[in-house]
Amino acid sequence: QVHLVESGGGSVQAGGSLNLSCVVSAPTTKNYAMAWFRQAPGKEREGVAAIDFDGRKGFADSVKGRFFIAEVNTENTLHLQMNSLKPEDTATYYCAAYERRGPRFIGPPNPLQFGFNIWGRGTQVTVSV
Repeated sequence: QVHLVESGGGSVQAGGSLNLSCVVSAPTTKNYAMAWFRQAPGKEREGVAAIDFDGRKGFADSVKGRFFIAEVNTENTLHLQMNSLKPEDTATYYCAAYERRGPRFIGPPNPLQFGFNIWGRGTQVTVSV
């Protein structure tokens, strides 16, 4: 069973930056599509950024140009660099994974559309005015 452990959350003022990390307990992340989701109180969980096994990336419109996703395969770690943070970015951020079903498996055109079924426990991000 693969485990995901997030870190890097915290409290920042609007305009600030945070870098979230997700350590994946697997021999390699190359067989997984990875993503960051977030959920604010009273709101549904939403996909923020994703990267698939071919390196294609997808972002929610609300974070394009501000958030960046990167995978460090040698460290089995997924990062989410968040810049120009806004109060509406306040949420619990979750790391998610989807295991590739064979070498010929072709996923959806938008990596955020994978059926992510492995989840971390989340890390809180709070952005103040």
